[in-house]
Amino acid sequence: MTNLSIIPFGGVRENGKNMYAVTVHDKIFILDAGLKYPESEQLGIDVVIPDFEYLLNHQDQIAGIFLSHGHADAIGALPYFLQQVNVPIFGSEMTMALAKLAIQDTKELADYDDYHIVNAKTEIDFNDVKVSFFNTTHSIPESMGIVLETEYGQVVYTGDFKFDQTAEPAYQTDYRRLVEIGSKPVLALLGDAAGTEDSGPTASEREIHQYVHDTFVENKGKRIIVAAVASNIQRIQQVIDATAATKRRLILSGNDIESVVKTALELGKLHLPIPQNQLFTNIKNMSKVPAEQTVILETGRMGEPIKHLNRMASGEDRHINIGDGDFVFITTTPAFAMESYVAHTRNMLFQRGADVKLISSDLRSSGHASYDDLQLMLNFIRPQYFIPVQGEYRVMVTAQQAAEGVKIPADHILMAQKGDQYQWNNGQFVLEGSFTVGDTMIDGSGVSDIGNLVLRDRRILSEDGVFVSVVTIDRKKRKVVSKPKLTSRGFVFVKANRDLMKEASNITVERIEDYLANVKDFDWNELKGSVREGLSRYLFNETRRRPMIMPVVMEVNQNRRPKHKTSANNKKNTHPNKKNNNSKKVTVKKDHQENKETAPQ
Repeated sequence: MTNLSIIPFGGVRENGKNMYAVTVHDKIFILDAGLKYPESEQLGIDVVIPDFEYLLNHQDQIAGIFLSHGHADAIGALPYFLQQVNVPIFGSEMTMALAKLAIQDTKELADYDDYHIVNAKTEIDFNDVKVSFFNTTHSIPESMGIVLETEYGQVVYTGDFKFDQTAEPAYQTDYRRLVEIGSKPVLALLGDAAGTEDSGPTASEREIHQYVHDTFVENKGKRIIVAAVASNIQRIQQVIDATAATKRRLILSGNDIESVVKTALELGKLHLPIPQNQLFTNIKNMSKVPAEQTVILETGRMGEPIKHLNRMASGEDRHINIGDGDFVFITTTPAFAMESYVAHTRNMLFQRGADVKLISSDLRSSGHASYDDLQLMLNFIRPQYFIPVQGEYRVMVTAQQAAEGVKIPADHILMAQKGDQYQWNNGQFVLEGSFTVGDTMIDGSGVSDIGNLVLRDRRILSEDGVFVSVVTIDRKKRKVVSKPKLTSRGFVFVKANRDLMKEASNITVERIEDYLANVKDFDWNELKGSVREGLSRYLFNETRRRPMIMPVVMEVNQNRRPKHKTSANNKKNTHPNKKNNNSKKVTVKKDHQENKETAPQ
């Protein structure tokens, strides 16, 4: 048995959260570390990242993280992973700049500086493995695929890609390099499947550039609000060009977009057709610019524009109030899971009097490979095995069909799940076993403190509300000493349901007194559980709804310790308001081990 295996930790049977580990002998090479935005049922969750448990248990084997590009689905999990594991990261200049932006707000990583800038000419020698890169076309400059050359053959990861014959130099695919890779044995290709539901080529960026310009011209006299992904540099360039061409002023809405634009300008990845002071204006000065001369580019929190656009549509944004005379231009193609949310947002925008247009309604503007693009990539690389990645199961199936169309045997197409371990054994990949890889949900600053039970409770609260019963008991006398106080939020209107509330009060008292009369070893949880069970059964029978039930039981005549007099000196040394800072903090230790990097001259 050879010691080469491939394990996906995300990016299969889901949209986003790309993370794949290739193990060669005693080294683990991680390909991307991304996040995904939550599904609609994941209430209150900001983002979802991979489960790192396996990698944490094998952290001494990790050679590094190799990034394909700078979008959140490839770099978004870095701040969370690097807090727990100190390893080097490798990527192009633009990718590294965006990775630094993603990490900079994490205090625990203030001293992290293990960045390595690579390009298509870089080859990194790890003794048993040589890592190299190749340029691909995507919606962000310097997007790259990754090649791991081993003694058994090559493992190739495409990252996000498409083919566009009219792409600008910073976005061009290196076709000669693809031929070179395919001329040597390729064991497996991890290929982008996200766009394969569509056959035929995607619209070229030159076509999209003209489309954006024409859209701006057609909406002369209106204020234009553009919703875009913050890291989609190509789309931002098109908006900048159209703004300048129509003699408008551009306002950037959101910290993410401001940082990304500033970084891209400094690196020369964005170009301004007119001086900066003639193009940009601050959102605080928006009232000084006529509405018909204004373009607002909004990207929302963490670069996700649709949720912020929804806040604007509902009037919750403190700066931008959308209404009559506004034109909203959605230039991102929403994920399948977000389509209903986008439709709801559009409906709200129309109700407020705005006109709305989706670029995806007229053009296929995806940055991902189409059915035909994937087949072309497979013909270039000519892998023995193909692993569709970066997509939900339905697009993995269409990618499978595309691969079969170019004569890759069906049993050489691996429809992987998270945690599957594919081992290279005697000239073939064999599924040697699987382990559970869940999702880690991020809510605010919390990591790993949100699970299915919390989400279940949030769903119950959002659907059936909460029912609170507050009661005081006397354990010595074994009775209830005050009438229960009942509160309902999101369940029923109390004043209109007096009989229901009266019976719920009676059930609370009956359950408590019955428990107190018969129990020998008093247990608060058992008491509350009895009240909860009785109320739950009654309320469901009466309303066919299941609110979250919260019994609050207080006690009188408790045995209290005698109060001791405190001396004046002791009082002076007492600090009741002093904060106790016991919060856990992850310490990142600097690893001084060097990695040899060689770039052919």
